[in-house]
Amino acid sequence: MSDIASDDMGPWLSPEELEFVRNKVPMVYVDIIPVHIDETGNLEAVGLLLSAKDEGITRSIISGRVLFHESIRDAIIRHVDKDLGLMSLPQLPVNLTPFTIGEYFPTPGEGWHDPRQHAISLAYIIPVAGNCSANADALDITWFTPRDLLTTSLQSEIVPTHLPLIKRAIAYLGIE
Repeated sequence: MSDIASDDMGPWLSPEELEFVRNKVPMVYVDIIPVHIDETGNLEAVGLLLSAKDEGITRSIISGRVLFHESIRDAIIRHVDKDLGLMSLPQLPVNLTPFTIGEYFPTPGEGWHDPRQHAISLAYIIPVAGNCSANADALDITWFTPRDLLTTSLQSEIVPTHLPLIKRAIAYLGIE
């Protein structure tokens, strides 16, 4: 999950204020799984961001906080635009019901682990119809077929808290 400051999004917490709030209340995030679908609505590929972190090279989905006074729809668009570029053309549904909800806890063993905070994440599968290019902190975006996503070699590269979301998304779309 990323926390990138923005001067045009209204009030923003300083790093100290953010740490204080994270220790007091759950933070709200959106997790976005970008997909390519065919003309009949079948899943063709899932996009994963390739990043270089302290832990090494990893693959991840799009993830980020919902800002104060920001709608869920605007948060999804902002994070997709930030990570995939303005020409990615995300196709948001009329009804923004998440396909699942992620719960992250600062204590290991209590669900998904995020040592920084207790966070709730609304997870969405979002088709993109345009040209995607990795922006922000990512080195590249790679598109994988559902079959590729089930291989242990690829799964070992995926951020551990994102892998269950990807598996849930594939199951949600009826792919085994």
